[in-house]
Order: sequence, then C-alpha cells, then structure tokens
Amino acid sequence: MSSSERNDANANPSSELEENLEILRQTYFFSGLPLETLKIFAYLCTREKFKKNEYIFKQHEDDGRAFYLISGKASLERKDNGNAREIRDCKSGEFIGGLTLMGEIRRLFSLKATEDTICLVLEREKFSKTLQQFPDIMPRIFKAVAKHIDSWEERFLAGRGDMCGECMVNLGVSLI
Repeated sequence: MSSSERNDANANPSSELEENLEILRQTYFFSGLPLETLKIFAYLCTREKFKKNEYIFKQHEDDGRAFYLISGKASLERKDNGNAREIRDCKSGEFIGGLTLMGEIRRLFSLKATEDTICLVLEREKFSKTLQQFPDIMPRIFKAVAKHIDSWEERFLAGRGDMCGECMVNLGVSLI
C-alpha cells in the first residue's frame, strides 16, 4: 500500500458524503444506479491524498481499487522492456479503474501523481459486498460500461483516417 494519507474523517462527514454522492452521480459507472445504492457507495468511498511523484497504483498490481480524481493531476505510464513512457495526463474529474471493481485485473499501467492529488477511492471488497445486497444493479453497471467502451472507441476512431494499418488491426475493444 502507498504512503497515501486519508482525510480527517471528522472534518465534516455529512458534507463529504454529499460530495461523494454528487461525484458518483456524475460518473458513468454509477450514474444509472438508484439513489439508495449510490448513497451506500458514497458512504463506502474513502478519500486519499497522494503527494507529487507518489504512485497511486503500479503496473502489474491488482489492488482492486477504483479512483476518481477529485483534485490534482496524474500521469498514466507504461513500462515495457525496462523503458517507461508516459501515455497521457489524467486530471481532476476522471474516473479510473472501474473494471477492477468487477474482478481481478492486473494493472497494465501505473498512475503517478504529478502534483498533490486527492482521490475518491472505492475498494472491490466493499463494492462486492454491496452487490450482494443489491444484485439487480449489476446489469445497469454492465450497460454503463459497455456504452462507455463503445463511445470511447468511437471518439478514438473519429478523425483518425491516417492511422497506420498495424494500429487499426489492434482496435476493436467494443467487439468484446
């Protein structure tokens, strides 16, 4: 586990819970869920602070945690054959790692804070226990994830007529 710090739980839990709820409402993964379930997830989330240059998660780990960047910035990195390269910058308002909530998935990337960053974090174990109480929400989550994958790939392909043939052959995640 990283050396991240949790926010002071006594700061203003009611206000923080309301903020968590509003964040989840706006996140594609949770947006179609009933209010009762959203409130539970909002309660189960924690807030963690990551200092500049601290890893939020590392490639090859299965930490079972999803992150919403409340504030700050981070860099998505991938290391291949000992060479690390930056894939893209992530900024506040991004939800990262939703699939890790649904099953064991090794990270294909690392996420490193490029400035002090605060994340809303939900753990797979808490997510799974909530699913046991509300099994009817899983189809809604699957639908939201499928829609998000489809729209991501459509945006990616838009205006990329000059993409190399080798790259095009490797697309089609929405065909899964």
